[in-house]
Amino acid sequence: MAQGYARIGRDMYTTDIEVGGHKLTGDEPPRNGGQDAGPAPYDFLLAGLGSCTAITLRMYADRKQWPLEAVKVDLHLARGDDGTVITRTLHLTGALDAEQVARLADIAERTPVTLTLKAGARIDTTVG
Repeated sequence: MAQGYARIGRDMYTTDIEVGGHKLTGDEPPRNGGQDAGPAPYDFLLAGLGSCTAITLRMYADRKQWPLEAVKVDLHLARGDDGTVITRTLHLTGALDAEQVARLADIAERTPVTLTLKAGARIDTTVG
């Protein structure tokens, strides 16, 4: 389904990433000892959730021929006493009625990445 790699050398903590044939750079902010050369790991997690949400809503609205002009997904990850919580706020632009807005909010709760995060994923680690 998806495949990629991440490689780090002696750089503090710049990481070369390739996923889906796209080359990315990950890093940590200076406060964590990095150079801020790219998003931090949790930033990539939010990026995946946000893009999956926006794409899924766009696909659904297009299929239904709804007047959805744009989707903006605001995301915030926080850790608290009750665990890690991601707050997602949808901003939907277009002449949508209340029923369409409610349906899109419902669809957002069932995007592939949303369901994966809510269910958790088993990670099998080996040393090659």
